[in-house]
Amino acid sequence: KDNGGEGTGSAGYFFQDLNAKIHYDFGRKNKLYLSGFFGKDNFNYKFKDSTSSQTSGLSWGNKTGTLRWNHLFNSKLFANTSFIYSNFRFGISDETKGVDRNDESYSYYLDYLSIVRDLSLKTDFDYFLNDNHQLKFGFQTTRHFFRPNALVTSGSDTPSVNVQSGSFVSFESGIYGQDTWQIGNRVKLNYGMRYSIFDTGSKTYGRLEPRLSGALILKPDLSFKASYAKMNQYIHLLSNTGIGLPTDLWVPTTDRVAPQQSEQLAIGFAKDLLNDQLTFTLEAYTKKMNNIISYKEGASFLELDGSNQNFKDFQDQITSGKGWSNGLELMLQKKTGRLSGWIGYTLSKTEWQFAELNEGEKFFPKYDRRHDISVVAIYELSKRITLSGTWVYGTGNALTIPVSTFASPNLLQPYYQTPSSGNPSNIPELSNYGERNAFRAEPYHRLDLAIQFHKQKKRHERTWEFGLYNAYSRRNPFFYEIGNSPFLGQRSSGVQLKRISIFPVIPSFSYNFKF
Repeated sequence: KDNGGEGTGSAGYFFQDLNAKIHYDFGRKNKLYLSGFFGKDNFNYKFKDSTSSQTSGLSWGNKTGTLRWNHLFNSKLFANTSFIYSNFRFGISDETKGVDRNDESYSYYLDYLSIVRDLSLKTDFDYFLNDNHQLKFGFQTTRHFFRPNALVTSGSDTPSVNVQSGSFVSFESGIYGQDTWQIGNRVKLNYGMRYSIFDTGSKTYGRLEPRLSGALILKPDLSFKASYAKMNQYIHLLSNTGIGLPTDLWVPTTDRVAPQQSEQLAIGFAKDLLNDQLTFTLEAYTKKMNNIISYKEGASFLELDGSNQNFKDFQDQITSGKGWSNGLELMLQKKTGRLSGWIGYTLSKTEWQFAELNEGEKFFPKYDRRHDISVVAIYELSKRITLSGTWVYGTGNALTIPVSTFASPNLLQPYYQTPSSGNPSNIPELSNYGERNAFRAEPYHRLDLAIQFHKQKKRHERTWEFGLYNAYSRRNPFFYEIGNSPFLGQRSSGVQLKRISIFPVIPSFSYNFKF
């Protein structure tokens, strides 16, 4: 991207995923499954002008492994026992070099890392009491390890810093039971209870989580369903809502940060059309959330305490509030025939409210999405060739951006003195922000196309797939930045909001081998 004489910038992205799964059959009663996923995504941004150069990067990835044992006790009872490991890492890097207005060279380097590592054991039992009752029960326990912040910085004007914030170790456990009850030919109920426990080391939370759902067949081609659930979440997601690189930080429930809670009620209908070739579903839901968290005004997940070069505890930078979400989901699906697929549309609205944010008024969170559309088509050209296409559309994220700037002659005045006169020169500017998340990013949409070639061998099946991601090369926004902003006293003639996009049209191919 050419910034009109101010410098040149470019963005790049790569991702790598590896999936592997092995299944071994020990006989009728015992089966063993081993699976793994290894993924890493990386985004980089480079900028250079006549006096400086900058290279920034954002990376995130996950490594997971699952060992599952399936055991059949008898014709009515079987169990799945799983041992699960996961390691999530999120990092930011930034390297800047340049020459200041006094012709002095400077350099700056930052490397930030956040880690979430889990180790879990769970067992799920399925018991077929009779033709009308299917029972499920089990337990799970997880050891969570969090390191929200780890930072290394160095520079010519700042001594090297190597900071690691305190880590958090916690245990999350749960036990549950549920029954699926078939009442005659028209009514099916599913009801259950889960009790979850979260131990921070200094405080233990215990919560009941009831769930109830039911379906009523009104006619052979028409059914009604309804559900209610009360849930708790002990891991919180902190997201920045301003411009700049998107950053998500996972933090745990602590003795000072309560778990998130929600209650959701949903009702819906399903109707078969054209002799059961099509199915139309409509569902409405409402959700109430408590103890959601967000950054306080002006807080940042990269904020340091300048007095001792330690991170400010994230617990001191957040505030808690409540939220509401309501929506309507429609889907038209075709499951039979050579052409299959679906059209889905969701109309939704999510609002948050915090006493300490936006003057106590409600606002839309970052991922509030008013409209969401997906169109999927799969066509079986022959037994060996399959064509597919997917188009998605979504309302842009809600963000907070500066709406005006003003001069601050007292801010950093010693750094902006004219040597000959001693009078302030090149006075810096501060940004004024309006209502929280009042700006809407551009909508997101793209088209993906693919063709698959299948071949069944005696002992295995192989599939080649060739595809186009973002076939019409839509420049969807990844993040925004402010252009022509003041830097080292260089005043600008104007301010411009710039969109940074990744993922133009990308060809791809894959090979699947199943035996």
